[in-house]
Amino acid sequence: MAMKRRDFLGHMAAGSAVVTMPAFLSGCGVQGATAISTETPANPFMDWFGVDQPTVARVMAELTANGADAADLYFQHRRDNKLTLEDGIVSSANSGIEQGVGLRVVIGEQTGYAFTEDLTLASMLAAARTASAIASGGQVVPPQSYMPKALGNLYTTELPWSEVGIDRKLPLLKLVESKARAMDPAVEKATVFWGDQDERVMIATLDGKLVTDHRPMTRVTLMVTATKGGETQSGYSNIAAREAFGWYTEERLTTMVREAVDRTMILFDARRPPAGEMPVILASGASGILLHEAIGHGMEADFNRKGTSIYSDMIGKKVAEPFITVVDQATIPKERGALNYDDEGNETGRTVLVEDGILKSYLHDQISAGQYGLASTGSGRRQSYRYAPMPRMTCTFMEDGPHTREEIVEAVDHGIICETYTNGQVQIGAGDYTFYVKNGWLVEKGKVTAPIKDVNIIGNGPESLKRITMVADDARLDTGGWTCGKNGQMVPVSQGIPTVLVSNMTVGGENVG
Repeated sequence: MAMKRRDFLGHMAAGSAVVTMPAFLSGCGVQGATAISTETPANPFMDWFGVDQPTVARVMAELTANGADAADLYFQHRRDNKLTLEDGIVSSANSGIEQGVGLRVVIGEQTGYAFTEDLTLASMLAAARTASAIASGGQVVPPQSYMPKALGNLYTTELPWSEVGIDRKLPLLKLVESKARAMDPAVEKATVFWGDQDERVMIATLDGKLVTDHRPMTRVTLMVTATKGGETQSGYSNIAAREAFGWYTEERLTTMVREAVDRTMILFDARRPPAGEMPVILASGASGILLHEAIGHGMEADFNRKGTSIYSDMIGKKVAEPFITVVDQATIPKERGALNYDDEGNETGRTVLVEDGILKSYLHDQISAGQYGLASTGSGRRQSYRYAPMPRMTCTFMEDGPHTREEIVEAVDHGIICETYTNGQVQIGAGDYTFYVKNGWLVEKGKVTAPIKDVNIIGNGPESLKRITMVADDARLDTGGWTCGKNGQMVPVSQGIPTVLVSNMTVGGENVG
């Protein structure tokens, strides 16, 4: 049954589902919770709007009427919910629905792209004609039927986020706030940010694939402000995953709260380190931001095809020490950057970018793979149906090395450890970067001696990769809610790294006479 957009939006406000809460929230004052929602079907495009295979075939035929080397239809339906709790009060609450289809046709070096929010056949055909107007190519015979691909299982959820109401989420936010205040008397303010997302996509391709994927996402962030001796400091922690509501156990939330409070309270004893050139230890986990931003982007194929990346002619050459291996892997279950299929309908997998210090591969979408005469690495990603895909990272990390964290610290006579980061700037391609370190430690004569704060580290990604002289055996992905921006598009990612030693880096601290 097809449904008009106005009727659909009215339908969204109807219906209800009874939900329950975890036992550890039973004392938070919410009883008999009822959430207002409408269950989203597995394929809302077909069930709500009648976008069946004949309709898809008709639109694909119009899209490729002037020829095509490749073409796809990207249908998306996404519900987003956001909450902010301040001083025990919900200061903001937002919900939104994003829905539409993006239509792409590729002929040689040219790409035609159009999108529409209206899923009626007439609107989709009009968008297809707009996209197909880019050029003329050889005649193609589009598929009349499609082969549905198997559903992925990297992030299945028993209860979709579209069926979880605010009455379930609010007690959880209040629990996080109360734990933060109880953890240290100096904490005077705790702000909790909540986000969840229920996304469905359907992708039809010129070679006859039909992919559907249900992509859940959730994130909670705690910002803490503390005052002590007339001084005020702030810190944060967050956790994110493609998970369901049950992932938020009391143990997991307590760990996050303790991390946020500890990061804040240590700042009262911290100081800025001396400035200058020195060895820098990048702590495991969150330091993966440097690997992602300063190195990973340079290994995306579009930058290399254009010659803007320093790695453009480095395939098969040494780019790091033999004990360094860098991987991008979308198939890590439940991770924020995980994907069953990329946004071109290709199966994702594990791409080894650097193996034993040798550059082995770039990250390819369908277009760049064709230009290099290779298969796609399942790295075509887009922010939404409004955008064409391009090569992007998913879960990017460095594998374990032969050393231990203790050995790395003992090897440093005078340097710093970088632990948490708040912002940074990177010149994609060349890899020049500046990162602001919120929390860290001073290392003197092989020992961790004092906490440090407010540090800038400055360097070049490819050069820093070459200068990694030790890699520990404690690799881990950071559970924070990382989001990557590229060419105006934002996508969720994961990143991680073991403890590593960069032999030399510029540290912006205090100048001592």
